[in-house]
Amino acid sequence: MPRPTEVRSQPVRRKSRRTLLKAGGTLLLSVFAPFPSHAAQIMAVRVWPAEEYTRVTLENDSELKTSHFIVKDPERLVVDIEGLELNPTLKELVAKIQPNDPYIKQVRVGQNRPNVVRLVFDLKEEINPQVFTLAPVGSYRHRLVFDLYPVNPPDPIAALIARGEWSKEAKETMPEAAPKPPDVQLAKAEVKPEPAQDEKAAAKTQEKPQITRMITIALDPGHGGEDPGAIGRGGSREKDVVLAIAKRLKAKIEEQPNMRVMLTRDGDYFVPLHVRVQKARKVQADLFMSIHADAFVESTARGSSVFVLSEKGATSTAARWLANKENAADLIGGVNIKTHDKQLASVLLDLSTTAQINDSLKLGKAVLNEIGGINRLHRGVVEQAGFAVLKAPDIPSILIETAFISNPEEEAKLTDDAYQDKMADAVLKGIRKYFAKNPPLAKSKLA
Repeated sequence: MPRPTEVRSQPVRRKSRRTLLKAGGTLLLSVFAPFPSHAAQIMAVRVWPAEEYTRVTLENDSELKTSHFIVKDPERLVVDIEGLELNPTLKELVAKIQPNDPYIKQVRVGQNRPNVVRLVFDLKEEINPQVFTLAPVGSYRHRLVFDLYPVNPPDPIAALIARGEWSKEAKETMPEAAPKPPDVQLAKAEVKPEPAQDEKAAAKTQEKPQITRMITIALDPGHGGEDPGAIGRGGSREKDVVLAIAKRLKAKIEEQPNMRVMLTRDGDYFVPLHVRVQKARKVQADLFMSIHADAFVESTARGSSVFVLSEKGATSTAARWLANKENAADLIGGVNIKTHDKQLASVLLDLSTTAQINDSLKLGKAVLNEIGGINRLHRGVVEQAGFAVLKAPDIPSILIETAFISNPEEEAKLTDDAYQDKMADAVLKGIRKYFAKNPPLAKSKLA
């Protein structure tokens, strides 16, 4: 009798097994099945106009695919972004284009077709666009970047001429006109100046120093644009502080009779590290000075410092840490890897000579001694590390840490007009003392 019962119950077991298998299969499908795709979200839009180029950045939550082309008469750049739906943040881009932007008249934003947004940049002149993406770094998510470079870029030497500084040099180098003799009545026609008087006059003329060329100084305010640099507890940004100090220093240097200045950036935009070096070399700079106001993990860190390049490694762990941090500026600021000249970077490294480093150390010591008169020094000696921005092979180069913006007391100093002015004065005194012992006339190159 039990056999029929077992026979009857067998189909039930098979049915329950099928039910379990179905449930398990459904569970597996739910685990491995792809989630439905969703449009990327634009989280922020930023525009960085500058004479050199205008950068437009779209920050989003995933990497975007784009295509772009140029339309002539009038000049326009058209960009199609896939996997994107128009949202209020992206529409804000229209209002962010300023009337004084050198290259963009206006931008139009619209949904070209489903999942494709089109941007149309109406341009003021012909441009070479670079469109690229940046992977997440620091506080940034994915970034889509449009760099609009002019087809005819501004020439740095022409800029100096336009500001009148080159003509100023011409006046300095021209020999003075011979002074007219005083209008006096001679008692006798045969009276002539004594030979001794002629010799004294000639000696005085020879003793007068002759300025044969201008001294060109490249000032490099660190960071800028997408790269804010260090940020203090009070919200002060390193890029703003160092630009303000650099502009004060520039004005003071230009008051000197035989000096002129080139700023690697004169506004809030990003300049790659190797381009800063290139700019200094293009104007045949006699000095390169990179200005910073860094942060440290501990807010108690304080004091000013001066750094130069090292051939053999960093002189301290802190110097190495700082160099690595500063060298990461290109990642944060956003360099187009496809156009980055890696060969140039290696050449600059190979050409960095002992002579350049020795001159840099002399300049660094002169500046550090003067800075020590207005602020406590973090260390009483010039430190060395592998700073990429100091690798100009033929230009004495230093990096000045004006103070720690991460220290609340020093942040207050850095944002104070009086302190900025004192810092600029101290650096200028250091420059003058350096040239007093290392005259630029000893160099064979002329401006």
